[in-house]
Amino acid sequence: MREARTPFRSEARLPLAGLLALAAAGFITVLTEAMPAGLLPQIGASLEVTPALVGQLVTVYAIGSLVAAIPLVALTRSWRRRPLLLLAIGGFAIVNTVTALSHSYVLTLAARFFAGVFAGLLWALLAGQAARMVPPSMQGRAIAVAMLGAPLALSLGIPAGTLLGNGVGWRPAFLIMSTLSVLLLDWVRWQVPDFPGQEASRQQSVRRVFLLPGVRPVLAVMLAFVLAHNILYTYIAPFLAHAGLGERVDLVLLVFGGASLAGIWITGLLIDRWLRELVLAGTAGFGLAALLLGSVTGSHAAVFLAVGVWGVAFGGAATLFQTASAQAAGDAADVAQSMVVTAWNIAIAGGGLIGGVLLQGRGAGALPWSLIVLLVPALWLAWRACAHGFPRTRTVAGATAH
Repeated sequence: MREARTPFRSEARLPLAGLLALAAAGFITVLTEAMPAGLLPQIGASLEVTPALVGQLVTVYAIGSLVAAIPLVALTRSWRRRPLLLLAIGGFAIVNTVTALSHSYVLTLAARFFAGVFAGLLWALLAGQAARMVPPSMQGRAIAVAMLGAPLALSLGIPAGTLLGNGVGWRPAFLIMSTLSVLLLDWVRWQVPDFPGQEASRQQSVRRVFLLPGVRPVLAVMLAFVLAHNILYTYIAPFLAHAGLGERVDLVLLVFGGASLAGIWITGLLIDRWLRELVLAGTAGFGLAALLLGSVTGSHAAVFLAVGVWGVAFGGAATLFQTASAQAAGDAADVAQSMVVTAWNIAIAGGGLIGGVLLQGRGAGALPWSLIVLLVPALWLAWRACAHGFPRTRTVAGATAH
């Protein structure tokens, strides 16, 4: 049987149709994760549970991703890539349908857990799949396009999903998500090339991948960066109330979302030549934004400026860290991506926990200062990782294993 080959051998341009299919998969994943947060009253009334219990539908989703990503990717390394991607997307169609039809809170909770499992697998596959579709010199841009779905879902999809749920009901909204997943299966089948899995003789243990030069610095910097982001983003409403902008949360989040999209665009343009510099600039910029938020809460203009800088820095973060991880891991890129997924979910959970403790103990004004405590060591570590992880001279590892 002839193996599907990469499209870049005959043309030096991005295979946008395939990469946008991957972005659509990320869009559905993030929307599936966060949509219950905007529909808490409806879901709670329908399942006859409290809003607090409905909130656990988001929590259990994150737990599913956290516990499943590494073992699932390790177990499926020998599988062909496109069928595995189709399995993850098809899983979303099933679990969203179960969620829409379920009248049992326990069954809904179980469906959400498995949605998280499929999400962990999907996120671990996206960056490696995008990298394999293009020549080494274009991998950063390819991953940036494939990662577009997440910021679009956060800035546009979730408000639209909430509006849709309020208009037609939360159950039809989840059924629409299932329909989109089914349509996406055909898109991926026709536009995303297939690649073989990794031969058993070339597979490395999870421990050995973790110990590869560069993998640990990338994970450590990413963990600190995303933890800092979630400490503040999770509790942005009480912080803005502290800053005198309690009634403008929607506008602040709109600024953040727009700036995040700008960050993705900038990253896509520059990542293939300036990955190290973008990581350093983004971490330093986020630290300066935190310093400004902690120091000048009396100025609304300063808050909006700081949020804009923060949004630009965060917008490209997922692409930067996933690209750096793929380069550092080479043939074991998918395993390294599963570690990225795990660390990212740890940061989400940790941000909610640490931010809550700080908010209760020291008040909202302490939140920006805690970010600096995380970002300064992250910047130092990224600067030090100049040979591996975030190298001065960009050398693309063999992330395009065939």
